[in-house]
Amino acid sequence: MAGVKGDYQELVDEISALLGAPATLENRDFGLIAFGAHDSDDDSEMDPVRTRSILTRKSSAAVRSWFEGFGIARATAPVRIPPTPEAGVYRGRICLPVRNRGIVLGYVWLLDDDPGPTDAQLHAAMAVASRIGAQLADEAQAGADLTREFHAVLTAERGWQRDMAVAALRTALGPRADGLHVVACVAPWPSADPDEAPGARAFPAVTALCTVPWGPTGQCLALLVRLRSSDVLTPAEGAVGKLRDRVLAGGSTSGGAAPRIAAGFGEPRSDLAELGAAWHEATSAARAALADARFGPDARWSAIGPYRLLTALPVTATHDPALATLLAPAHRQLARSAEVFLDHAGQAGRTAAALGVHRQTLYYRLSRVEQLTGLDLDDGEDRLLLHMALKAARL
Repeated sequence: MAGVKGDYQELVDEISALLGAPATLENRDFGLIAFGAHDSDDDSEMDPVRTRSILTRKSSAAVRSWFEGFGIARATAPVRIPPTPEAGVYRGRICLPVRNRGIVLGYVWLLDDDPGPTDAQLHAAMAVASRIGAQLADEAQAGADLTREFHAVLTAERGWQRDMAVAALRTALGPRADGLHVVACVAPWPSADPDEAPGARAFPAVTALCTVPWGPTGQCLALLVRLRSSDVLTPAEGAVGKLRDRVLAGGSTSGGAAPRIAAGFGEPRSDLAELGAAWHEATSAARAALADARFGPDARWSAIGPYRLLTALPVTATHDPALATLLAPAHRQLARSAEVFLDHAGQAGRTAAALGVHRQTLYYRLSRVEQLTGLDLDDGEDRLLLHMALKAARL
């Protein structure tokens, strides 16, 4: 990497020469990449923010938030930021956004003077910043580890933040961004330590892999897998199988019970802007696979039936008060009988056979369900409520 850093230093020095002021280059996370020499004896040039950036090679979260408040992440032209002594910024700044294919990849910083650089000088400096952006993009694409970019797409809030994250992933992928991909969710992932997640390079078909929160304390794995056909998920299923084998091997080695690992697959997408929706589908399918063994260890969004709607509801909305008593552990058998009855479209003969009980036993259990819930199983809407609530309770 020494040669690469040297190239950046030369570009920063070129900007410094164009504007007659020392320049500093940081990546989009405000990590220092290169900085120009300071020839001035004026201590005000080295205010606390600039000093920290150079000495620690990064800026604090508070400083980053303050500067981003001036819109630098969305800017396409130089941004002037006034001095703010209370924030440790004694001198005004000029920020040159470093962009490539519409996405900001870093920032060139200069101290602002009066009158400061001319528009012609800034235009020339922005041309150099564009060259820096192209080099940063090439480096990101060659790096092959897209963990950060993929994680940002899955966790960013909707709106411009999600749009920026998608654009960053598209830039990092380069030509591969136009291919067909499927998003998979493997849950729960036994380790809560993101550093223990396997790397995507261990799976040839996997474009990116990262850990994402699952529930209040757990973790799951998210995979972005290249496909040749939307009908054939073999590459994704193979990667998931290897991950599950790794978990099971670890469980057997430690002597503990083998954990139950499910995988969910969203519908394949060719547009990276739809990865947020695909991730919702993948997590919903994984939840359904964990809740209902009928789906097997792996489930596609298109195959989980009513769970497509149930997983979209808030958790509080799935606990109907009418079923509070029925769902108590003491009435587990009654709840199961009601669910099987509704699964078989209310056909008593098929339900009794599936449960292995006499019809009269089934009728007795169903009457008890009506007593406990206050619902009428001859009423279509009451049946719908009971069926959905019983399925939701599995989630």
